[in-house]
Amino acid sequence: MEILMIFVIGVIFTVSTYLILSKSLLRVVIGVIMLGHGAHLLFLTLAGLKKGAPPLLGEEAVAYADPLPQAVVLTAIVIGFGVTAFLLVIAYRTYKVHKTDDLDQLRGSADE
Repeated sequence: MEILMIFVIGVIFTVSTYLILSKSLLRVVIGVIMLGHGAHLLFLTLAGLKKGAPPLLGEEAVAYADPLPQAVVLTAIVIGFGVTAFLLVIAYRTYKVHKTDDLDQLRGSADE
């Protein structure tokens, strides 16, 4: 299962890199979002995809699942939602002011 997840993470990183290098501002924002989700999947995969019982103190179980990586990724997802909202607002404001989302046109020419 870990091998399959590694390939999926590689595809997500590849697609997000392609989107970040594109000329559209909205594609760059989507690429940053996908890069964050790929990092979350990578962290969970590296923590181990183990099956186990929940970490309850009164239970007598042989194996326990480690809740720390899940808590860290949950916190990172919440922070990622805030960053995503901020990037979307910045992209929307840039489009309203400059009437374009093309990064080459936003950069301007060398004469200016």
